[in-house]
Amino acid sequence: MRKFWMVLPLLVMAAPPLQAKDAKDVIMPEDAGNLAFQSAVGYADAVIAGDKVYLSGVIVTPEPGESDLKPAFTRAFDRISRTLERAGVSWDDVVDLTSYHTDLQSSINEMVEVKNRYVKAPFATWTAIGISALYEADGVVEIKIVAQRRGE
Repeated sequence: MRKFWMVLPLLVMAAPPLQAKDAKDVIMPEDAGNLAFQSAVGYADAVIAGDKVYLSGVIVTPEPGESDLKPAFTRAFDRISRTLERAGVSWDDVVDLTSYHTDLQSSINEMVEVKNRYVKAPFATWTAIGISALYEADGVVEIKIVAQRRGE
């Protein structure tokens, strides 16, 4: 135990300093309605932390009268594209994609079809998870992204 206490100060000194989020590294919505909602609830579209960009989940919500999910997936992927661009990255920089499906079997094929318009080889990792509900009651899928910033 004594050796541990002697090594601990060396480990603390060697660790990189922790830094608080800088406001310029927090990407908030440009739309006034979404900005008001996300500010009230307390979350950002994306946060840049070092060389990583973490995007909040984007919920896929079909509009009344839509007979399939492709238009809703396209809106969600377009929103993600705009957020990636505002954070200074692109789909080529995406390293991880996670999707949460309220009905995995009925949504996965349409998601793959739309996703493949945006995500190209070499592919990011992807985990698709079946869940019981999303924050938005009429949402069917939530998509979360992590991107890696390239050296500047």
